[in-house]
Amino acid sequence: MATKTTSTRDLILSLLKKRNQLTVSAIALELDITEMAVRRHLNTLERDEIIETTLLRQAMGRPTNVYQLSMYGEEMFPRDYGTLTIELLTDLKETDGEEKIKQLFQRRMERQREKYLKKLGLRSFEDKVYELAKLQSEKGYMVEVMKEDDGSFTFKEFNCPIAEVAKQFPYICDAELELFKDVLGTEKIECISCMSTRHDSHCYYKIYKSQ
Repeated sequence: MATKTTSTRDLILSLLKKRNQLTVSAIALELDITEMAVRRHLNTLERDEIIETTLLRQAMGRPTNVYQLSMYGEEMFPRDYGTLTIELLTDLKETDGEEKIKQLFQRRMERQREKYLKKLGLRSFEDKVYELAKLQSEKGYMVEVMKEDDGSFTFKEFNCPIAEVAKQFPYICDAELELFKDVLGTEKIECISCMSTRHDSHCYYKIYKSQ
């Protein structure tokens, strides 16, 4: 019988990964624990958006809830996107040249630009900065913004979801800087530190509104 909270949680997640969808009773039977204990873990996992529930209608009897991993829950299992991306980009660089890589990052920036401009709209400059921080945080960058006494903003990203790729292909950092300038409508943005190109603890931008 599983007794530790962390191990029981992990066992439930592993079961859902292997079986796709399970009911409370099926999980309890598999792990040899009470349904009450299973529900307690499931409630926490659902609250944290790691799993989701679907109402399954049956030919006979009442509908029952089945549980499955959410998209966020799926991402908790090992992935190796970074290595694959680096390998593909390296092959492309060797076959088509460095300029082709830069073109790809430019196209990526243009797609982001369109999405961000729709979100930022006609907001004030300050509101745009905070909205940009929100959008970047939603993509996993963990952004913190602070307005300074001189009217400038410190824009810190404490995580970089594509850090390993950026270390190999630093043009992506240049593209991000240009993206920020474009969607905020200012040329006065300085990159003070960078996790990928300078091996700093976070990416730190200084943002000023153009006069």
